Amino acid sequence: MTNLSPAAQMTDQHPITPPPELVTDWCGQLARENDYGPTCVYDIATQAARWGADQELEACCEWVAVESIAAATELRAARRPTPSLKEQALTALTRYTTGKTILTNDSVDIIRRALEALPE
Repeated sequence: MTNLSPAAQMTDQHPITPPPELVTDWCGQLARENDYGPTCVYDIATQAARWGADQELEACCEWVAVESIAAATELRAARRPTPSLKEQALTALTRYTTGKTILTNDSVDIIRRALEALPE
């Protein structure tokens, strides 16, 4: 338990709590995607959890990197694997077909690149 006053506690932020500006950006992104339903709150909570986990991962990688840069790189790659182009395209299509978003230029580009990668 901290001895800070309630006013001081409200201004102090835990290091893995996303800054208010970032949460505002996420809300704006969801508004642009026309996602106003109850999933909006869960999407923001998910983004916040990911952001906090990423902060923790980066802190761990910095600590490990003191001894081994290679180990830090391997740790990051193992904990945050990059989704394949196919997975990204399927996610974009699923979000569109379920009405969670419109097709943005980025989504169209991902789908186009995934289709171009297919053999003839």
